[in-house]
Amino acid sequence: MSQIVAPGAKSAVSTLSIESIPFSDIPGQPRLFLDYLVDPAALRDLYPSAAGSIAELAVHASDVIAGHKADRNALADALRDQNLRIGAPTAVIENIERLRAGDSVAVVTGQQAGLFTGPLYTIYKALTAVAAADRLREQGLNAVPVFWVADEDHDFAEVSHTFVGDGEGGLAEIKVDPARASDEIPVGDITLDAKIGEAVSRLFEALPSTEFTRERRQEVESAWRPGTGYAEAFAKQMTAMLGRFGLVMLSPSEPVMKRLAAPIYADAIKRSRAIEEALIARSEMLAERGYTPQVLIDQGYFPLFYHTNDGRRVALKRNGEKVRLKGEREEFTLDDLAGIAEREPERFSPNVMLRAAVQDYLLPTVCYFGGGAEVAYFAQNAETYRILGRRPSAIFHRQSFTVMERRHSRILDRFGFGLTDLFAGRDAIAAKVVDEDIGRDTARLIADVEERINTELARLDHRFSEIDVTLAANLATRRRKIIYHIAALRDKFRQSAANGDEVTRRRLDSIFAGLVPNDGLQERTLNVTNFTARYGSYFIDWLRDSIDPDERGHRIIKL
Repeated sequence: MSQIVAPGAKSAVSTLSIESIPFSDIPGQPRLFLDYLVDPAALRDLYPSAAGSIAELAVHASDVIAGHKADRNALADALRDQNLRIGAPTAVIENIERLRAGDSVAVVTGQQAGLFTGPLYTIYKALTAVAAADRLREQGLNAVPVFWVADEDHDFAEVSHTFVGDGEGGLAEIKVDPARASDEIPVGDITLDAKIGEAVSRLFEALPSTEFTRERRQEVESAWRPGTGYAEAFAKQMTAMLGRFGLVMLSPSEPVMKRLAAPIYADAIKRSRAIEEALIARSEMLAERGYTPQVLIDQGYFPLFYHTNDGRRVALKRNGEKVRLKGEREEFTLDDLAGIAEREPERFSPNVMLRAAVQDYLLPTVCYFGGGAEVAYFAQNAETYRILGRRPSAIFHRQSFTVMERRHSRILDRFGFGLTDLFAGRDAIAAKVVDEDIGRDTARLIADVEERINTELARLDHRFSEIDVTLAANLATRRRKIIYHIAALRDKFRQSAANGDEVTRRRLDSIFAGLVPNDGLQERTLNVTNFTARYGSYFIDWLRDSIDPDERGHRIIKL
């Protein structure tokens, strides 16, 4: 365990203690991701640019710079315009000017535009890119952190809500449903309406009132207001929180970015059949090696979406020598589509297997920071890079945290649990609390009765076996039913005892809502406002100072 001084902290939090647990102790992690964390170099056939540490990236920088062909000045001009519109401070504009230089590289991460910035891991991604760029600059590389706002994604249901603790040991879900929001409309084309004011109010009604509430509310309201684009509001709030670190926001849906990306769109269209075949072959190879491909690639796969006249983002499917809009009859030849890409690149956006290659065509990307699923699917999209004749970026796992406040630490200490114990689920933890604490005597009585019944049934089984084996078989069946009913009674007792003890119930509700909400890692559910409303912008500084880009475990920050 390590400790750091909490910068700017008041008496409530003076130091942070940090401990790390391996991802192998956390359920649901892709096996490929776990193997990559252990030894990236051992999987270099799947990850051609695998690197074991940030320091190793320096040797790749010259190749990255040589392979970058996009117009740096046009890119920087577009980024400057984008970031000035969302209120970027001087640190961001200075970093954009760095990207004009021919020796600069980008440290990239990205995420969908979530409500009020979405789950915590979005912030962790951004700060990891900032920390890695700082470290590379210390090594002499002209590195700039860039956040790719995935505003072309069209799964609005996934980004239309967020969660905070409700102050009573539960979760409050905040949702928004703007007019024209649809699962076929890119998030970047959705505009906030008056409903956003109601969502902001619900957010701050759910949170405890503190000395930082007014400042946080002003920050949120200045970004999320009627008439603002959904993705633009996301970028504004991200910049308000993180712009001081020089984080550059990039919106790929804007016309200038589309024009810059037109050549790789056209190339991907022309080579789409080869990309499909390579991705299918790579998926089969992964399966043969015991890995589950992260992204399903089937026959007819096409690497781009098509944007229709009515604003929908529709998948394209290959049908023999033609390409068809999914669910529609309109067909194109590859030459047709390549021509459209050159004339009207705004008609296209990449799918998940092409997005990284487009990103790295626009930016001189030295590395990308993603989550476990992204690390896993980079083993697939490396084939897209190969077919397009491009060098894949090095992929690193973003920093991963659970923030444990003192009230939660005290509860865990009271019951003798650690974070990993909670992955067993609330029912299992409640059972342990009852058996070892509030219902210990009754739990022992049940165990004693069960042992005695087993002993007596064993005696009876021995006697029946001597008399008639069919009697013994009948007893075995009834014995299983008896034990089953005792176990059911034990479970009912545990549930009753845990729920009947109000203090215990509230404590369990609190640690599960605060540490493993929705039965998963905290970072995948809770919104950053859950903490900044309580601790102010100091919380962001604590996160920044806690980050080690080379860390490969999940880290617990104890406030």
